[in-house]
Amino acid sequence: MSEALIELGAMIALKRPDAVLASDVAHGELTLTVALQHLEDLVEYLKEETTARFSTLVDITAIDHPDRPARFDVVYHLLSMYRNHRIRLKVAVREDEMVPSIHALHPSANWFEREVFDMFGILFSGHPDLRRILTDYGFRGHPLRKDFPTTGYTEVRYDEALKRVVYEPVKLVQEYRQFDFMSPWEGAEYILPGDQKGTAT
Repeated sequence: MSEALIELGAMIALKRPDAVLASDVAHGELTLTVALQHLEDLVEYLKEETTARFSTLVDITAIDHPDRPARFDVVYHLLSMYRNHRIRLKVAVREDEMVPSIHALHPSANWFEREVFDMFGILFSGHPDLRRILTDYGFRGHPLRKDFPTTGYTEVRYDEALKRVVYEPVKLVQEYRQFDFMSPWEGAEYILPGDQKGTAT
């Protein structure tokens, strides 16, 4: 299986050297690193090419690398049911760049791209309806960015007196923000039954 994927990766890189920057096989899947400006063309090629026929878009996700100039990797998972192969396309994207939508080639990309926009703040050019899909309309920030606070910015609760949902800024007292990460047994000043045996001489 790995040999077939290595051959497939080499064939795609040979036919589309403008688009494929690198090829790698790991865990039984082929990963191609793709140039952003050629992403849409490559997805179309992989769908139409008879030796590939990656006609099913399984998922689109992203990875945040905050210390890198190209902060995000947008990752596409495609399946060829005809060849029984999976392929992963990885595209490096700067925070100020837009990724071309592949909605016209794979209609299922609509909600996947909306999710990536909602969670990471990555914009997709040419998307027919790019708006939040998992968070609320007034939500601030993008929860899967590594600089997003784990507590969030807003607390949502139902107010019994007002009989409605209210949004309030998160308020945490300082004692809940600091953790010493000590085991409950560290620094204990008492001896548990049986522990004295270890200290006996």
